[in-house]
Amino acid sequence: MEENRGDKPKTRQFGAKRGTKSTAKTEKPATRSRRKPAEKNVKEEKEVKRSFRSKTSTNDKAPKTKRTFSKPKEEEGGRKFTGTRKFGAKRNEKPAFKAKDTEAAPRKKRRDVTAESEILSEIVARRQREGRVSPQKQKVLSLTDNENQGLVRLNKYIANAGICSRREADVLITTGAISVNDEIVTELGYKVRPTDVVRYGDHVLQNEKPVYLLLNKPKDYITTTDDERGRKNVMDLVRGACKERIYPVGRLDKNTTGLLLFTNDGDMTKKLTHPKHGIQKTYSAELNKKFANIDMCALRNGIELEDGIITPDEVEYVDDSKKVIGITIHSGKNRIVRRIFEFLGYEVVKLDRVIFAGLTKKDLPRGKWRFLTQAEINILKMTVK
Repeated sequence: MEENRGDKPKTRQFGAKRGTKSTAKTEKPATRSRRKPAEKNVKEEKEVKRSFRSKTSTNDKAPKTKRTFSKPKEEEGGRKFTGTRKFGAKRNEKPAFKAKDTEAAPRKKRRDVTAESEILSEIVARRQREGRVSPQKQKVLSLTDNENQGLVRLNKYIANAGICSRREADVLITTGAISVNDEIVTELGYKVRPTDVVRYGDHVLQNEKPVYLLLNKPKDYITTTDDERGRKNVMDLVRGACKERIYPVGRLDKNTTGLLLFTNDGDMTKKLTHPKHGIQKTYSAELNKKFANIDMCALRNGIELEDGIITPDEVEYVDDSKKVIGITIHSGKNRIVRRIFEFLGYEVVKLDRVIFAGLTKKDLPRGKWRFLTQAEINILKMTVK
């Protein structure tokens, strides 16, 4: 018992029963150890990481290279940069550009306009004091300038007449549909004078847009464009109505009232006043006494005046008094209505034209005027066809 006290204690194998003896004195258990790894292994891992970092450190980087920027595409509209910039350069640092081979030209000295004007003013003042003022030269127009005054291109002339547009007028010219002074013109760019006669078929064109104005003429106004005696004129009633020069179509006596047409359309005026077109005009005539039935029958059958036989298109009584007669005629002879009733022994007290070429004076007070509507213009053109 005393001999075993100095010996080392015996180790028991893990998992062995209490009563069994250990076969190996110094063997380690076969199970996996849960202890922390040795400090030696941790140091080795740190040394491996340090060696990896040293290989990829900035000291071993490749030499720096220059980067060039390509020109931006034109369609993108970017800024153009033709210089070079190194990696790592500061943002505000400007790229280095090559100096020009040639030196810049010296900057011109700026003129002193104030000093020059003072010198010129002093020279002019001195010449005026000495009486050496040079007369101003008059501008002399060349012969070409005088010839071009008043000329208008033919296509513009046609367009101003209201026939068509300028593009369509060029087609009419090239096809030979336009004549100037009875000669066919096919040249584009041809110019005409205000005195030239331009025709499109049978129509004479005017260098203005056609204007049609209707006036309800009052009494005591004469129908003329100019009067030397200074009497009341119908042109005074329509003055300033339009910028175009208009004139009356036909005439009305001084004491006759009613519809009077104004226009600048010469072709229309000719057709409205020529007897062959048969433009009807209706008058309301108030007589000094009753119009007898026998005279009514005689007038309907036609009467013979000193300048020929006249037969009204229509004649009727207007009221029961038989003093007011409505008469429609197409003759354009001077004072024809008054002469008809005077031939039959009657005196016309009042004469009013109420219808002219299909136009009426509805909603048109005495002494007032208005422009024709497009519908009325179309009817008027169809009437004189």
